[in-house]
Amino acid sequence: MIYSMTAFSRHEVKADWGNAVWEIRSVNQRYLETYFRLPEQFRGLEPVLRERFRSKLARGKVECALRFSANDAAVGKLNLNEELAKQLLHAADWVQSHGQSTGVNPVDILRWPGVVAAEEADMDSIQADMLAGFDTALNDFIDARATEGSTLKTLIEQRLDGIEVEVAKVSERMPEIIDWQRERLTSRFEEAKIELDETRLEQEMILLAQKVDVAEELDRLTSHIKETRKILNKGGACGRRLDFMMQEFNRESNTLGSKSIHTDITQSAVELKVLIEQMREQIQNIE
Repeated sequence: MIYSMTAFSRHEVKADWGNAVWEIRSVNQRYLETYFRLPEQFRGLEPVLRERFRSKLARGKVECALRFSANDAAVGKLNLNEELAKQLLHAADWVQSHGQSTGVNPVDILRWPGVVAAEEADMDSIQADMLAGFDTALNDFIDARATEGSTLKTLIEQRLDGIEVEVAKVSERMPEIIDWQRERLTSRFEEAKIELDETRLEQEMILLAQKVDVAEELDRLTSHIKETRKILNKGGACGRRLDFMMQEFNRESNTLGSKSIHTDITQSAVELKVLIEQMREQIQNIE
């Protein structure tokens, strides 16, 4: 399976404690880089999340965000610190007994830090729900990368088919081009009124054929096509290997263009470079 480095997923978690939304997105990157935006109470999950990314992904700049909204209606019962409340009331009575009017409101006593506290939510249970939601978002994210990767594979294979067509076209045309060049050379000698024996002409043609021989380049292009298809079929994190193959394709197409003595070969060399560049652009997105 081929995976793209560009993808997005979103998953919402709902429970009695409230709701949360995970969002994961990624773009191209030479290595794997992970960034997190988590609420403060869930910062402790970051090492766990980073390790789960590393176990599933090889490359890409990945951003992971969590939005959390607590359900106020799910807050546990209030606990009253009776001993502290009694101390506060006793202190207020003492102040009032010494001629100072306190005008203490019971609500003010309840507002005093530590007098009333709500039961804390079960964070272990909430974090377990969060991690389960993250795993779902991560699986959806990987599926999205696989879907995009399948599309990229198809596009690359279409360009490989195009390169095969150009290679076959050049291979078929080369004998005709050599004959064309022979006639052209003979014609020029006749125009210049230079007598050239058949042996000398053959020697010139042999030298020319050696200079413009592209059989080696065509064989290498064919070999590169087979190797690229093999890499695509094997799948996995193959972006770097495919990028290397594009360098090899470019090298052979440049050599083919430099040896061109006919417009047909030049046009094929240009078309090869266009196809290779299109593949290279797509491969930049592959993990």
